Amino acid sequence: MASQMPKVSECSVSDCAYNNGQECKALAITVGEEPDEPICETFFVSSTHGGVKDSVAGVGACRAAECEYNDGFECTASDISVGYLGDEPDCLTFEAR
Repeated sequence: MASQMPKVSECSVSDCAYNNGQECKALAITVGEEPDEPICETFFVSSTHGGVKDSVAGVGACRAAECEYNDGFECTASDISVGYLGDEPDCLTFEAR
């Protein structure tokens, strides 16, 4: 089980409201599963960018049950990257069990 929230080390989803200079400024994100895709459920588009300017997001929850890094819905990766895979913003660190 993770003892510390892994950070989102990179986010290339520039149209997300939380993206500022390739960094995610949400306090934490949720990685979901739709149905076989580890999507960033925190993503939304807005003309205004928000979040916490002096912070980098962590992974608050991971619902991608088939990911090697998922332990009890907590992410055990040291950090993750988020980017587009097709037309959805996904956790690019996802690794199938």
